[in-house]
Amino acid sequence: MELESIIQSSIPTWSSVCILVSYLLYLGLAGSLLPGNDVPGALLQDVTRLRYRCNGLLTLFLLIALLLFGVVFEFISPTVIADRGLELLSTTFCFSVLVTLILYVTGCNSRAKGSSLKSHATGNLIHDWWFGVQLNPHFMGVDLKFFFVRAGMMGWLFINLSVMEKSYKDGSLGQSMILYQLFCGLYILDYFCFEEYMTSTWDIIAERLGFMLVFGDLVWIPFTFSIQGWWLLRNNVELPKAAAVVNILVFLIGYRIFRGANKQKHDFKKDPKAPIWGMPPKVIGGKLLASGYWGVARHCNYLGDLLLALSFSLPCGASSPVPYIYPIYLLILLIWRERRDESRCAQKYREIWSEYCKLVPYRILPYVY
Repeated sequence: MELESIIQSSIPTWSSVCILVSYLLYLGLAGSLLPGNDVPGALLQDVTRLRYRCNGLLTLFLLIALLLFGVVFEFISPTVIADRGLELLSTTFCFSVLVTLILYVTGCNSRAKGSSLKSHATGNLIHDWWFGVQLNPHFMGVDLKFFFVRAGMMGWLFINLSVMEKSYKDGSLGQSMILYQLFCGLYILDYFCFEEYMTSTWDIIAERLGFMLVFGDLVWIPFTFSIQGWWLLRNNVELPKAAAVVNILVFLIGYRIFRGANKQKHDFKKDPKAPIWGMPPKVIGGKLLASGYWGVARHCNYLGDLLLALSFSLPCGASSPVPYIYPIYLLILLIWRERRDESRCAQKYREIWSEYCKLVPYRILPYVY
């Protein structure tokens, strides 16, 4: 009976379709119309630069204001996402498949017409479906990769807020849920405060837009990254004070490394002579930064990301592996991505990359890996 209920509650409805479509339409309109910093992206293979309007923070605050207005006047329930979680999950999954199919067909048509997309495709149906054919697809002037990441990060926040409201109404809101919500909320707000840093990340620069990114941004980020909140909604956890303090320290250290490394990388790309930790940067071959966090490990930002992911799960205690699905998944993903990035950099920079690897032998965690 329970399985039958789960299946029934997972069937998409018109209500869930309307919620998803309204959300994405708002993001598209707000992202295009609201003022924001016009940020140049990385240099592409055809020596051009895309430009990104970084107005995510304003878009987020306006949406929160609109939702609060709807809650106050009872147009919308604050627990609507928590109440319809499985239904929205399946609806978003179906939408991701549809978008990926459209991107694949559009990319193949462009490739058939002899466009520059040809160099980005393998001709393997499964590979191209998974990774995508187009590197920087746009729709009505909107960069889709940038848009989907924004949708996923905001979706994660609103799922968490809805789950927290449901926890409050159920009378189960405790220390662990508050810690989890605080850590995730600060992380997501930080993302939008420094949204322009996203323009120099692997996803935007090198990853083609296929099912992996569409599913990852629209489904995996909001629904899987929030799994700790869902778990705490049904399981009461009281952490000892010492465990809570350790949890806070893991978050702060992870944030420091994550934000610091990404900032150094972004600032270096804007100004190669900008000081790193108060000293002139050490640069290999005039291209690769080997100072600061990037002189400690070649992908030190991944270490920060992993510590942050762990801090989101620690409030759940150690009674179940379920809340740790996210950090485990992220560990596998980042090691896989790090290997791909190493291969790409070795081909791109050749002997310069070899020199950098000799100077900085550790990949992610110093003295371990």
